[in-house]
Amino acid sequence: MQKIKNKDITVWFSCGAASAVAAKKTIDLYGHTNKVRVVNNPIKEEHQDNQRFLKDIEQWLGVKIEFAINPKFPDYSCETVWKERKYMAGNFGAPCTTHLKKHARQVWEINNPTDYIVLGFTADEEKRATRFRDNQKDNLLTVLIDENITKQGCFDILLEAGIKLPEIYSFGYPNANCIGCVKASSPTYWNLVRETFPDVFEERMKLSDELGANLVRYKGKRIPLRELPVDAKGRDLKSYNFECGIFCIKDNDYV
Repeated sequence: MQKIKNKDITVWFSCGAASAVAAKKTIDLYGHTNKVRVVNNPIKEEHQDNQRFLKDIEQWLGVKIEFAINPKFPDYSCETVWKERKYMAGNFGAPCTTHLKKHARQVWEINNPTDYIVLGFTADEEKRATRFRDNQKDNLLTVLIDENITKQGCFDILLEAGIKLPEIYSFGYPNANCIGCVKASSPTYWNLVRETFPDVFEERMKLSDELGANLVRYKGKRIPLRELPVDAKGRDLKSYNFECGIFCIKDNDYV
């Protein structure tokens, strides 16, 4: 634990288990001598139960969770971004992350300068945290890593606190981000979307056809969702990380 006093600390809460526990640990460790704010980027395409989870976490933390929204996209909808940018995902990352999270965060930080930031990097993700710190932000506090809390540990902490996990986890998804995340290219992932949320799969398929986006990688090449066999399977989902974070290293400012 770093010795920090009279500083502004911002925890970016993604409606996932890890960032929820990161917020709790940050408040417990630093809240008595620093100003800790918890901020969320609302995304229309997330599962509706995420908002129930957010309210439960607010009560658990004892603080009001704030929202950071890009004023250029007041409906905070990924689909709106895709249609306006005429691009969904590919070699340049995903514009929804750039505009709804990264740019929203930058606008918020202009009006709310912060000394330290906290994200939900767990003890399983020390390399990711190091890469993030080296490439983007050197004022990162790794509270979960410092406390040796894994992702499973985050689930356990929430359940022990009597907090129901976001419903999206119950469908087999490893993270609580958008349903039909276009940054995912795994056939395993997309067939899970087709099985659990067929209407979302149909929407992604139609729009990706319209925009010419090949969202899935199958047998070594990117193909349209329409061509994905229903029995296609890649690596197990737990080997993938689809966390659509506001500081995604693949993001760039011109998508």
